[in-house]
Amino acid sequence: MQKAANVWEFFDRLYCVSLREREDRRKSAREEFAKVGLGERVEFIICDRLSDEFEKEVYDSHMLCLRKGLETGAKNIVVFEDDVEFDGFDPEKLKNCVDFLQQNPEWKVLLLGALLRSSRQTDNSCIQKVRYRSLTHAYALNRHYAETLAYEPWHGIVNDTLFRPLKDDIYALYPMCAFQKKFTSDNYKYPGLVLIRNFLGGLKRIQKANEFYHRHKFGVIAAHVFIIVFLLIILRSG
Repeated sequence: MQKAANVWEFFDRLYCVSLREREDRRKSAREEFAKVGLGERVEFIICDRLSDEFEKEVYDSHMLCLRKGLETGAKNIVVFEDDVEFDGFDPEKLKNCVDFLQQNPEWKVLLLGALLRSSRQTDNSCIQKVRYRSLTHAYALNRHYAETLAYEPWHGIVNDTLFRPLKDDIYALYPMCAFQKKFTSDNYKYPGLVLIRNFLGGLKRIQKANEFYHRHKFGVIAAHVFIIVFLLIILRSG
């Protein structure tokens, strides 16, 4: 456990956003943080639901985390959401990932869990260069990039798409170790989306499948082409 705790030292401030009424989630998050050596290092940012502008309030809570980190002089800031769940966490892999970030100080975002648009390998087997699709339940920013976001007012951009404009300097731990646990969703504005995610086995399964696909995309496509061709040959011969 001490080894796991030491590897997080690269990150100066760690925060977790949570609605005041979701003590169930905070209890779960504390247990998850203890599993990966974070103990009491993560500060909970407790927010109240003040309006029907759910997306704006989520955005504001994440920006509050970044501002608090910047105002303490933090160089690297981690933000979690309170439904975070760790699976397959390996402190040695995170250490290798941190080594890569130290050698590449131009990095902007490190994703510990997310849905990707694409990925490609780097010279470090524990980190992948990616394009981002969605989810903000576990990520790290360096100070320079955090400064470009933290004081920007809400412009109607859903927080789950925050990093989509980035075309470079965004990375993900490989394999990613942070997922969203199956809780009753606070996102009451999109119940259909929640139903679809549950039908597909939940976000944890979706995230793992998404990462696998982008890591092995050409093999997956080739396998599908082979199966289709094989079936066509069988049908014609019959």
